[in-house]
Amino acid sequence: MDHEIEQHGFSIVADVLNLAEQQDLRASLGPVSRAGRRGLLASPVVNTLAHSDRLLDLLRPHFPVEPLPVRAIYFDKSPETNWLVTWHQDLALAVRTRADVPGFGPWSVKDGVPHVRPPIELLEQMLTVRLHLDDADEANGALRVLPGSHRSGRLSSERIQEVRAQQPEFLCAVPAGGAMLMRPLLLHASGRSTSARHRRVLHIEYAAFTLPSGLAWHESAIDVSIH
Repeated sequence: MDHEIEQHGFSIVADVLNLAEQQDLRASLGPVSRAGRRGLLASPVVNTLAHSDRLLDLLRPHFPVEPLPVRAIYFDKSPETNWLVTWHQDLALAVRTRADVPGFGPWSVKDGVPHVRPPIELLEQMLTVRLHLDDADEANGALRVLPGSHRSGRLSSERIQEVRAQQPEFLCAVPAGGAMLMRPLLLHASGRSTSARHRRVLHIEYAAFTLPSGLAWHESAIDVSIH
């Protein structure tokens, strides 16, 4: 797996959550009225899981220091809530307040939360875990990636089209209970579901660095005791 993430920018791991744990998470997270629900490190269930050795042991080989969960989002793609995502990289961090810090910018706001693009060397020190609560395949909009594209840095729209033309995509079919680990700079996309099934994914982002003075993660310092 170490080589896969270094070389390809992602890895798929089966059997991270057993059936009972998948059911408990689905019940705890409940229905989603939109494409996704943000700010889920505020959930004690998600926060505890994000800090568990089960997940951290998957990540530790890829970090020089203890990985820190900094954001959690729950996605539920279904016939009622269906969408597609064009090819892109995950380039922005969710922070508490806006501050002028050299190397950080431009800024944007999503669901009332400030987001900022950090220097690329910080994005290279992040890794996302996507926990699948349903089987994900082509029919229900599984993620597609361009392997190795994370090694090309931050890409312009024009460069993304060039990379797409040069490299075949890979469909990340992940069984329920499995996890996909991916670098944020990896080019990825997903199509609309053509299935009656759900595609529920708990997406947790981890970082191996602290933010500079003036900036703070929007979620990471939330106490696990909050209800």
